[in-house]
Amino acid sequence: AGPWCAGCTRLNFGSGVGSFANLTPLSLDYLKMDGTYTRDAHTDNVNREMVSAMVKLARTLDFRIIAEAVEDDAALEAARTMGFDYIQGYAIARPAPLPMAA
Repeated sequence: AGPWCAGCTRLNFGSGVGSFANLTPLSLDYLKMDGTYTRDAHTDNVNREMVSAMVKLARTLDFRIIAEAVEDDAALEAARTMGFDYIQGYAIARPAPLPMAA
């Protein structure tokens, strides 16, 4: 997951094997919600309700939740309102190259 979370487990939810059926048997620390759901949650009522339901379920399972594809201030505020713990996306920063190791 990264140096900030050595030993943590994470599931990218919403694509591939990341589905509701796979959530309960797994021992996860973090649930990363696919941008397909989070991208338009601040403007699309159906996406917002789906995301809210997934956030509620993740809370029931004691997962921390990461929102992908948070692109602007409106999406950032929506992610906060919906209860995400962490976000990824242009609202925070554009991708940048890693500095060279010394």
